[in-house]
Amino acid sequence: MTRINATPFTAGSGPAKVSNGPEPTTHIVPGGHGHAFEVKKGTAFRIVDLHGQQIVDLMAWVLPYPSSLEHLSMSYTRYVLNGEAPPAVGDCLVTNKQEHIFKITADVCHTHDMTFMACNPAFYAGMGLKGHRSCAENIAEAMKPWGMESYLEATAVDPFNVFQNTPDMSLKDLGCSRPGDVIEFEVLKDAVVAVSSCPYDVDGFGGGKATDVAVVTGLKPQRA
Repeated sequence: MTRINATPFTAGSGPAKVSNGPEPTTHIVPGGHGHAFEVKKGTAFRIVDLHGQQIVDLMAWVLPYPSSLEHLSMSYTRYVLNGEAPPAVGDCLVTNKQEHIFKITADVCHTHDMTFMACNPAFYAGMGLKGHRSCAENIAEAMKPWGMESYLEATAVDPFNVFQNTPDMSLKDLGCSRPGDVIEFEVLKDAVVAVSSCPYDVDGFGGGKATDVAVVTGLKPQRA
């Protein structure tokens, strides 16, 4: 898969529940904000960095939420992958039941993080930035229609930090994705997914401004 030109994308309305129809749906997530959506087993979804150097925190919970108690787990994924990071095309992300939830079927950037928590109010308050938007709050806001009441529910799940370069910081920038970089997942369990276009903009990171990303759902899975 090659990079994708941002111009064909149009904003959707969300949070969105994915239909079983054949047409993909695109939602533009504003920089520094979040979005949540349901995905069905046997479909695929894609995250696109429209402008480059934008980290996207991704969390997911197996439906029905919250009663299933099953969620995407980075610690279980690291264990299943024998500590290798980031996962490669063909690798699966797993849940806290050690069951596959998503399979990576395409990846242009090849740089993602499975170790860091979502930024949160205390993270910014410690830097003297009380009131700064955070990934934990973005995800809680996006998940409110599914019953999430507090950002602390989001901090209980470590995110898959798409396009974040902590495994290889000595060789690449922290945010090293380029405009049009894509990662695509085949869905292996019905789930609700929440993403945050990370609002971290300290010290000029990412050009000093969080930027929009695209989420494309309702795709047919590719062969990894």
